[in-house]
Amino acid sequence: MAFEIGDSVAVLDDVIKGVVTKVTATEVVLRDGSGFVFSYLAKELVKISEDQNELTKFSDINNHLLQSKINDKKPKKQVFTTTKKEVILEVDLHIHQLTKSTKGMDNYDMLNLQINTAQQKLEYAIQKKISKLVFIHGVGEGVLKTELTYLFQKYPVKFYDASYQKYGLGATEVYVFQNPKH
Repeated sequence: MAFEIGDSVAVLDDVIKGVVTKVTATEVVLRDGSGFVFSYLAKELVKISEDQNELTKFSDINNHLLQSKINDKKPKKQVFTTTKKEVILEVDLHIHQLTKSTKGMDNYDMLNLQINTAQQKLEYAIQKKISKLVFIHGVGEGVLKTELTYLFQKYPVKFYDASYQKYGLGATEVYVFQNPKH
């Protein structure tokens, strides 16, 4: 992209905006609103063609379209389900339920997040005297289910496949013994 002196630009991987003051064959020099001078490669910059105030009018909280979207919130699904006066804590361990983005995470990081979440929920259930949990882990290659088995063996619990009719193949039900024998 060709820049000219006087162009408004923003740095792609930083929060710096300014006006181009010098253009050479290898770099573009800009001055930000505070008067600081920065030097970047042309590929690190993007030209700002519209004023930011002009762009934000579409995301303004007073915009009636946005306001109607905010007011149309769907009711949140309950994490706890009750069956015959029994409280069951359902924990969905699918990675997209635990984090907004898996960018920068490898399989090991994702598995650790899932196992740590399962451990926290299990300890929460033990502390709050919730006797049944259902961990929804999916079918996959079985790595998460195997790791959950190792985790459950460390606690005073009994675990087995959850209801096929309700959860399919990818869920494990855990019964927490409330008065474990020491």
